[in-house]
Amino acid sequence: MEFTRITAPDHPLFPRAFALYEESFPIHEQRTREKQEKVLSHPDYRYEVILEGSSFVGILLYWEYRDGRYVEHFAIDPALRGQSYGSQALRALGERGRPIVLEIDPPVEAVSVRRKHFYEKLNFWENPFSHIHPPYRPGFQGHDLVVMTYPKPWEKEKYEAFASYLADTVMADCRDRNR
Repeated sequence: MEFTRITAPDHPLFPRAFALYEESFPIHEQRTREKQEKVLSHPDYRYEVILEGSSFVGILLYWEYRDGRYVEHFAIDPALRGQSYGSQALRALGERGRPIVLEIDPPVEAVSVRRKHFYEKLNFWENPFSHIHPPYRPGFQGHDLVVMTYPKPWEKEKYEAFASYLADTVMADCRDRNR
């Protein structure tokens, strides 16, 4: 498994990666294409395509920040799900040696419960913090998500630092004044 970083929209893998992004996440969890293209050049942002040999497997979009890595979007090609590519990709990210934080929908129905168990099997921990992810687009509200961390749960101070980074850096391009 290999990871290829994309830093500009003219990369030959960007169209396929962006198509997976659009099909894998609801509109309220997506940047517009214009904003996604712009954020590619941010020094903290990693837009990585997951490859097996020369075959496209998925995307791993994350931010490198002081306390670790924030996985903002992660998706495996639907035709390849259930073949352990997701587990392999997250294990590889964990082996890069920094703490990881990600968000999931609250586990209230079968799909979200399975997703939570998937992350728990990879040694992610659910954290008890009330967390609302800011909206990506006009006309949408922030939405409740569950914060999961690897390799251990977080103290409140670490969560607060992440929440500030999320609001001030990750979502800076999505605030009303920047639309």
